[in-house]
Amino acid sequence: MQHRFWEIDALRGIAIAMMLLSNAITDLQFFNAPFAPAGALWFWFARITAFIFVFLVGVSLTLSYSRTSQQTGSPPFSKYLKRGAKIFSWGLAITAVTWIFIPSGFVVFGVLHLIGVSIPLAYFFLKEKAAYWALLLALLFIAAGIWLQGISFGFNWLLWLGFIPAGFYTVDYLPLLPWLGVVLLGLFFGNMLYPDYRRKFSLPKLSKISAVRLLGFLGRHSLFIYLLHQPIILVILALLGIIQIPLF
Repeated sequence: MQHRFWEIDALRGIAIAMMLLSNAITDLQFFNAPFAPAGALWFWFARITAFIFVFLVGVSLTLSYSRTSQQTGSPPFSKYLKRGAKIFSWGLAITAVTWIFIPSGFVVFGVLHLIGVSIPLAYFFLKEKAAYWALLLALLFIAAGIWLQGISFGFNWLLWLGFIPAGFYTVDYLPLLPWLGVVLLGLFFGNMLYPDYRRKFSLPKLSKISAVRLLGFLGRHSLFIYLLHQPIILVILALLGIIQIPLF
């Protein structure tokens, strides 16, 4: 069994901790809690959180590809298609849960939908020789996504791509443009920094520190935490009487 890179797990753990705080604040804002934080600071905090999380998806894909290639040879596309479909199905579950609890802002195409679609698409850029193609497309997709954010459209069938309908609102929205670009950016840096499943740079040995181990634990169980955290936060806030939601 090959080792894990503790810094990747820890950084993902930081992103998970940031996500818990960010989504709790989003819930407070959505339900108009009297002490809900507001302002640009929290908007950018949420964007940075999403960027770290999605970027690490790309890095992790390169690590997984390199590890599997060394053990059994290049993994087939079907493996990534199945994995993406599984995560996308979890995204649909999030859609259903948020539709029950927050129907006016339920998740149509959030982070799990994005990851589910991105995994099979990223397959074609996982090899090191495709790294610079991944970088080029990453920059193009990010630029296109930023441009699209300033425009609204009269249709919703391309919402998943980044064409935002007029009046659209959701508590979590990560379309392919620009966020597939962030995944591809992660692919590029993953191949540059961890070629052939080797760390190309030096780090101090911090993996035994308690806080780092805790962050690593969160990072290794990020999907499980993501699936459970939002209903738990909503239920806790409702039981404490901070917000009012259906069923409470």
